[in-house]
Amino acid sequence: MSDKRFILNSSRSSKQGTLINVGKDSEEYKQLTETMTMEAGDMEAIGLADGQRALVKTEFGESEFTCQSGKVPQGMIFIPYGPPTCLLMGGDTGGTGMPTSKGWEVEVVPL
Repeated sequence: MSDKRFILNSSRSSKQGTLINVGKDSEEYKQLTETMTMEAGDMEAIGLADGQRALVKTEFGESEFTCQSGKVPQGMIFIPYGPPTCLLMGGDTGGTGMPTSKGWEVEVVPL
């Protein structure tokens, strides 16, 4: 991983709830779950622009996302939970049946 690391928090967004009738195979749902939000200064620091693709890496895997700046604390990124974030998770569920989806240390590589 590079020297600049971020904390990834992934959870369901309110927009995902409104798309339940459209379906998870819809282009709109796919676009939503492939978009990550970062603080504008963090994006600038690593050379990312709005709309640019980036590779997010964890110790378990990696996935590509489209970047957008937004109201996210510095040092953190947010991605709505979905198939791309599942590629970043390990298998440990801590007995809950759901892998940990918050607080991962990640590397973000501009593409």
